[in-house]
Order: sequence, then structure tokens, then C-alpha cells
Amino acid sequence: MRKRLITIFGKSIKKISVLRGGGGSALPGLIIEKIDKNYASNILNKLPLGMVVISGTNGKTTTTKIVVELLESYGLKVFTNQTGSNFSRGITSELISRVGLNGKLNADIAVLELDEAHAVSFVHKSKPNFCLILNVLRDQLDRYGEIDKAADMLTKIVSSTKKTAVLNREDNLVVGMSKHAKNHVQYFGFDESMSRIFLSDEELHGKIAPKEQLNAGVILRSFVDKNATFEIDKKLYSTDLSISGIYNIYNIAAAICLVKEIVGEKFDAEFTIAEISNIQPSFGRGEKLLIDGTHIEIVLVKNPAGFKLALSSYENKVSDTMIAINDNYADSRDVSWLWDVDFRCLQNTRPTVSGTRAADMALRLQYDDIECEDINNNISQALKSFIKRYPDRPKRIYCTYTAMLKIRSLLTGKSLGDNK
Repeated sequence: MRKRLITIFGKSIKKISVLRGGGGSALPGLIIEKIDKNYASNILNKLPLGMVVISGTNGKTTTTKIVVELLESYGLKVFTNQTGSNFSRGITSELISRVGLNGKLNADIAVLELDEAHAVSFVHKSKPNFCLILNVLRDQLDRYGEIDKAADMLTKIVSSTKKTAVLNREDNLVVGMSKHAKNHVQYFGFDESMSRIFLSDEELHGKIAPKEQLNAGVILRSFVDKNATFEIDKKLYSTDLSISGIYNIYNIAAAICLVKEIVGEKFDAEFTIAEISNIQPSFGRGEKLLIDGTHIEIVLVKNPAGFKLALSSYENKVSDTMIAINDNYADSRDVSWLWDVDFRCLQNTRPTVSGTRAADMALRLQYDDIECEDINNNISQALKSFIKRYPDRPKRIYCTYTAMLKIRSLLTGKSLGDNK
């Protein structure tokens, strides 16, 4: 009875929040957690196939989307934090929308993207059946401290996992978490020939450490443009992809590996690869928009390794370029990581630069002999000029998280006003 009353109360708060223009993303969850801190865990722990946690520094949102769509293609009913809020209150808020008035969730399994820090408290209450740890990179370290602390938080997810931990074979920090796993460990990886492309945090900062020779359930063997070849159980499968970006292709290998562990004997490699070819990118992660006849691609960047891979994904494709760098809490206050990125591939592009740290970005580009077309802290104004300058050319925008949200809102709403 108490759960039913809490659920009704939560749904009422969510409806009021939406009507007031708040979107209802996290506020209801925050309030419900104050009333019952175990509300979410009590519901999720009763799901037939339990819960999956996906975490790491880069790629959580895209990988979660891929995993959810693949599991649904196998006929499973999946609950996920689709609003993109990867804090516990966001998950609780999403649950309020999905549970019935009886407090029960109509789902077989929960697949949750969790922020590294918030995952620790979440898995303390709700032990996942499966987890996927993607990587450990120097992202938002002003929030979480040194990289070893981030690795320690992710290790707690692995040690709390009841069945299988799926780990990135190519990241020594992630591999090191395996010794804390309670049960089975499975790895995903890439072909040795791609080691110069996918640099770990150690390699990015010049610390070359030998890697263990570990077998992997799924390996990214090669890719050319949008065609990728994966090795699954010693057999090769090739497919064209709707998702672009080198980093996203490796996320696909991680997703396949996790789904293989979840569905077990029902896993069909050929079927899975066919489904992969149709999955679209998450919003703002290589998403392509057509605005008044102009093709615009939005690429999220948030650390040196990710930015490097993003640039290398598109360096042979001609397009007008904009870079928007904010330093809000969700972006990371410290933007010194920009100096670890090589921008020379943009030397002939004359990019537009915007965001709260536009001047810092322009200075960084100057050191790589790149002249900017426009430098404007106001994202709305910069975006408007950027689109109007050469409306018939394809455009690509590299942006940090809050800048991405702003740009996407402006583009999809076609409201290019003067808001920052």
C-alpha cells in the first residue's frame, strides 16, 4: 500500500513538473528518494533477469542505446534511463513514469547507464547481474579527482556484480578490475593493428605499458568508413553501420559482447549483426540533422582521447566546422585537456568557435596555426552565423555536453535566438 501511494505521489509530481515546463527529468526522483531511499532498488531487484549497469568515462549513452535495442530485438522488455540522466534520481524519476499504480514494472531486465560516482551508491543497494566497464580516461577529473579514484569507483561496480562483468581488454586499468570480480569475466577488444587509433589513457599520456594476452568474446577486427568486421566466437561478421565515428564502432563491440552474455544460448551472431546495421546514433553523439536543407552533424567531445578519435573519424570528409566548449559542471570546469589534442587536421577549415571557453579554444587552435572564422561566446549567435555563412555545405559541430544540449535544442526547435 505504501509503495502504491508513493508511486501515485511521484507520478503527480512528475506531471506537475512537466506542465510547469521542467521536463520532469529528475525532480520527482529526488523527492521520492527523500521519502523512500530504497524505492528504485526494491522495484529493480524483482525483475526476472535483474539489472545491467553500463559505466566508464566515455561512450555510456551510445552503448546503452545499442544494448537496449539489441535486447529488444530478442524480444525482451527493457527498462532503461532513456532520458539520459545517469544519476540515481534520474533513474528513480524514469521508474515513476514506467511503473503501474501497483508499483510493479512491466519489464524483463533493466539496462542502466550510470555515472561513475553515483554508480557506487546505487550498486550498494541494487546488485547488478551484469556490468559493462568501457574505459577509464581523464574526463571531468575536477569532479572526481585523479584517474585512480575513477578506476576505484568503477571497480566497486565490478565487485558488486552477481553474474558477469564485461571488461575492455585494451585498457589496463579496466583489466585490473577483473581480480575483484565475484564470478565470470568476459572481455571485448580490438585487433592489434588498431592500437595506434584507440589509445588508452596511459598511452595517450606517453606511458606505454604491456597488455595482458587475454581472449575476448567479441573483437573489432577492422573498419573502413562505415563498414566494420567483428570476430564473434572465432568467426568473422561484416556489416555496414548507421552509426558513425571510430569510437562508436568500438562501443558496438562492447555492446555485442554484453548482449551475448545476457541472452546466453539464444544468442545468434548473424541476427545480432543484422540488427546492429540499423541502429541509429544517440542524440548528440554523431547525430545528423537536416535543417532547412543543410546537413549538420553533432559530435560530443569531453576528453583528449575522445576528441582525437572524433577528429580522426572525419579528417578526410569535407565540411564546415564549429567547436563549442563550455565549462559548466557537467562539462568539466578545467579545460586544460584541450592542449592534449592535436588539431592540425583542421588547419584548412577556419572553424567557428563558441561557448563559455571560446577564447581558450581559439588560443589552442592558434598554436596549431589554425585561424578561426568567428569567435563568439554566445552559442546562439555563433550557430546562427555558422549556418548562414555557407548554407549549402555540410557542417560538423564538435561540442562539450552542455553546449551539445544547447545546440541540439536550438537546431531541433529552429529557435536561433540570443540565449547563451
